[in-house]
Amino acid sequence: MSNSSRVVRCGLIQCSNPINDESRPVAEIQKAMLDKHVPMIEEAGRKGVQILCLQEIFNGPYFCPSQDVRWYEAAETVPGPTTDAVAALAKKHQMAVVVPVYEREMSGVLYNTAAVYDADGTYLGKYRKHHIPQVNPGFWEKFYFKPGNGGYPVFKTRYATIGVYICYDRHFPEGARCLGLAGAEIVFNPSATVAGLSQYLWKLEQPAHAVANGYYMGCINRVGTEAPWNIGKFYGTSYFVNPRGEFLAEASEDRDELVVADLDLAVIDQVRGTWQFYRDRRPETYGPIVAE
Repeated sequence: MSNSSRVVRCGLIQCSNPINDESRPVAEIQKAMLDKHVPMIEEAGRKGVQILCLQEIFNGPYFCPSQDVRWYEAAETVPGPTTDAVAALAKKHQMAVVVPVYEREMSGVLYNTAAVYDADGTYLGKYRKHHIPQVNPGFWEKFYFKPGNGGYPVFKTRYATIGVYICYDRHFPEGARCLGLAGAEIVFNPSATVAGLSQYLWKLEQPAHAVANGYYMGCINRVGTEAPWNIGKFYGTSYFVNPRGEFLAEASEDRDELVVADLDLAVIDQVRGTWQFYRDRRPETYGPIVAE
């Protein structure tokens, strides 16, 4: 078991929507959100971030409080123009990046997706959100997203092996364990979640995933209140947590912010050398989990 340090500098961007006017064209709203992210991505590069993750459907509002077909216009191919544009920005700084967008596979087949690019701009693959909520009030995601069908992949970037879990996925420990079994060292969870619904879980579930699976987690939530839906305040507080469940860095509740933390991957070996959860698993007893 190695005790040598292997530090990776990671970043998370939480950002509010600059256009709270649903009457404006979808493409205009998306461009404004992308433009707002550009200086924050550049800031991450200047600060030496090696792996950066953006928030859920980063280039627009969280439109799921409505059930309006106009938002289907927000979907695009993955990889596609938006994910490639972000990857090109990141490449200037030799930065790997996770880019969550609304994906259009074909007409009528749409996913909540995150594209992953390596530090040289190479597209590594994508994760499609598996667990799709239909929660009243305000989270009508089944109207917009088909459940993910790509499993729980991990991506070997230049700096670390990473996994992605998106928002509502975090309530399901099974996929979090699959990411650990596949070799994830850092799992990113881009989210959009409001006060009064899940805030009491925000700092419980994901530290628990980090501890149970012996990896780091980077957890992102947007900020602000988005009109015209006004379902509540997106409370930010994006954070990094280590395999011991300790918080390494945390953002504010109410402002656009880049969160940066140095993650020492050697800690994974140290923790797993003490807590032998992978050795002591009993998968032959877990049949009821996957039973219909």
